[in-house]
This record gives sequence, C-alpha cells and structure tokens, in this order.
Amino acid sequence: MQKIVVASLLALSMMTSQAREVAGISLPEQIVRDADSAELVLNGAGIRKKLFFSIYLASLYLEQSTSDIAEVLAVDRPARVQMQILYSEIEKEKFVSGWNDGFSANLDADKLQAVRDRLDQFNAMFQTLQEGDLISLDYIPGTGTHVTIKGVEKGVIPGGDFYQALLLVWLGDSPISKSLKQELLGSD
Repeated sequence: MQKIVVASLLALSMMTSQAREVAGISLPEQIVRDADSAELVLNGAGIRKKLFFSIYLASLYLEQSTSDIAEVLAVDRPARVQMQILYSEIEKEKFVSGWNDGFSANLDADKLQAVRDRLDQFNAMFQTLQEGDLISLDYIPGTGTHVTIKGVEKGVIPGGDFYQALLLVWLGDSPISKSLKQELLGSD
C-alpha cells in the first residue's frame, strides 16, 4: 500500500511539474484554480503580435483539451485565459480600444448591446501594464468572469454570455490574430 501511495505522489509531482515553453516562458500543462478548485489543462498558447512587436503571451486553459471551437465556447465549463505582457508598456486606453474592437468585430448588434454595460465594467478594471505583468480571466460557471490583474482580483463580470463574447476576441470569425487563434486551439 505504501508503495502505491509513494508511486502516486511521484506521478502527481511529475504531472504538475510538466510545462510547455513558449517564447522563453514556461507555462504549466495543468493548473488547479484556487477559487473553485477546477483542474484545467493547457489547451494552447501563442504570442499576440502587432507589426513586428510581441505584445503578450496568451494561454487558454480548459477542463479537457480540444480544437473544436464549439466545445471551447461552451459557457457552462470552467476555463481560463491568461495573458502575460511582453511589450514594455501597454496603456489602459490601448486595452479598452482593443477589447471594444474585438467585441464589435465578433458580435452582432443585439449581442453587443446585451453585453455593453458589462464590457464597460470590464474595461474599467484595466490599467496601464508593463512587461511581465499577468492578467487572468477565469470563467467560473454560475458566477462569471473573475478578472485578476497583477495578482489582484479586480472583480467579477456576471454571465456566461460575457465570457463567451470575450473568447470570441481570440476565437471568433474575426479574431485579433488568425495564427493566435490556431495556437490557442492547439492546432498550430
């Protein structure tokens, strides 16, 4: 019995120490979220580039890996999008403009109107960020999108429809980057 426990602990420690390196940054293959104890796996990760500049490293964590967009967009499942800033500084106004453009490009007028107030609330949570800063956007079913910036929880945006709209910024028909979309879906 003791050998089984030791073998299980060793396997668990090996499993949690596995990581994927993207742009010199080590991303854990699995995470356990503090807020709800959800166990999530790294679905995909890639760099958001603009012109010749690397802006941020985005990673998508899900309960199970999939390259099926419909499965990723299922709003009743725990998920996380994590963004690590790679550019020297990104002003708050750039974030707000980017979120507004991404939502507008991927939602019809009615859906955009349905999330508009929550998008404004979301935008108000952002600040100017520097290289190395981390953003975590965690969807917790029944609660909403928990926004954490630089280790500080900024608030919760209610509704699965909001998180689905947020994912469309990267995974919609008009994503901010087609290559990043493919990388997040694990089909790079």
